[in-house]
Amino acid sequence: MEKLQMKDNCVSSRGIYFNTGGGIQLQVIDIKHKDYIGLVSADTAFWSLVKKTRLGQALTDSSFLSKYRKKEKSFADEISALRFGLKPSAVYFNPTDRCNLNCSYCYIPERLRKYGKHMSQERLMQALEILKIYFKSTIPKGRIPQIVFHGAEPMLNKKSVFRAIDKFREDFDFGIQTNGTLLNDEEIKFLTSRGISIGLSLDGHIREVADRLRKTWDGQGVFNKIVDVMNRLRGYRNYSVICTVTKENMSSLTKMVDFLHNIEVPVCMLNPVRCTLPGGRESKPADHQLAKYYLRALDRTYELYRKTGRRLVVANFANVLMSIIAPNGRRLMCDISPCGGGRCFFALSSSGDLFPCSEFIGLKKFKGGNIFKDDINEVLETEPFKLVTNRLIENIEPCSHCAIRHFCGSPCPAEAYEMNPALSKKTLRKSGVNGSLEKPGAFCELYEEQVRYALRLIADGKEDAYLWDGWDKGISTSLEITKL
Repeated sequence: MEKLQMKDNCVSSRGIYFNTGGGIQLQVIDIKHKDYIGLVSADTAFWSLVKKTRLGQALTDSSFLSKYRKKEKSFADEISALRFGLKPSAVYFNPTDRCNLNCSYCYIPERLRKYGKHMSQERLMQALEILKIYFKSTIPKGRIPQIVFHGAEPMLNKKSVFRAIDKFREDFDFGIQTNGTLLNDEEIKFLTSRGISIGLSLDGHIREVADRLRKTWDGQGVFNKIVDVMNRLRGYRNYSVICTVTKENMSSLTKMVDFLHNIEVPVCMLNPVRCTLPGGRESKPADHQLAKYYLRALDRTYELYRKTGRRLVVANFANVLMSIIAPNGRRLMCDISPCGGGRCFFALSSSGDLFPCSEFIGLKKFKGGNIFKDDINEVLETEPFKLVTNRLIENIEPCSHCAIRHFCGSPCPAEAYEMNPALSKKTLRKSGVNGSLEKPGAFCELYEEQVRYALRLIADGKEDAYLWDGWDKGISTSLEITKL
């Protein structure tokens, strides 16, 4: 990768400058660093770090302008391919509607979690056979599509799920996202012996915090059971823990990081609560408060890494960091526009209904079809799916002129739809569902602060401590002005 050496000559080529006329648009952003400031091309997601004392020189240097122009098309092509060129490679598969917990913030409607049905073993096998055939047309040779058994609680339909895993082990890369309460030694052995990715959920470092919102239907907490499962998984590298962050637990995120690191969890997600349903919105913390505690927790992961040499990767922040360093290396597709829903993955309910994402299960307007009745390719082109895949950040205010819009993507469309009921009936009649989709999701300020934090890490050379082992394999820098 080339690093630009700044020169003192000024731009002299017939009025071609940065930020005027037909010149390249570079926005200056304060990253709250004592020495460096950010330069970002919002359209191409190009970024650079410049010493504050050299900013004027950077914006008037013809060498930089010339080199950027040579790379600009490749930057634009890369972000365009990421946004519009991908095909589905994963399915979030709900083998049951039901859950044995009644978490107050859950995005799946209570009626489904309480009275829903299991998918029969025969139907589950049939669905996977259909998906196997479908993915042969979308997945490059040598790659395997991913199936994540999701919820509600997939372990309530354990027998069918486990038989499906064994039958289709060569065809899919399987994962299971579970609350963990139904995992015993036998189930853990089954999953780990087959290398299945396991995701658990835990919302606090102690029972008094974790059990505030995650409870059984009769109001009992499950903290001790989940910690027991985590101890049994110690040393298994293919598992992670999701902590849903609410106003009930945000002040203890640093302690949560300590707890997860101590119990040797390799990867966690500190997921701001989804605000799709009223329960989630009621537990939503204020952005500015959450950002403060969130960044402190990220600081703590770095301190622990320096102390022990062992990472605790916060996957959703790591994805934001990767969206800056190497956009094609990101592993999650929520923080880009359009998001991954209906484009990189889709969701399958227990009745076989197809939705752009699990967040939309329960919202009938976003059902695109049924896997047992409809062609998947045709479902992907239906209006419910297109409403999501055509949701562009360029049409959302204030996101359309935000410098970091391609590091965020204004998630989540399901949140945006459900959080904007105040749109007048006249507006909805005129613009339809899309009128409420073209609004920001939740936690704008949190994303802003994560991006600034990520750029500070890069300026200080600390990014490696926050990312997965081997994250930089095959990655090279295209053009950068930094440490000048």
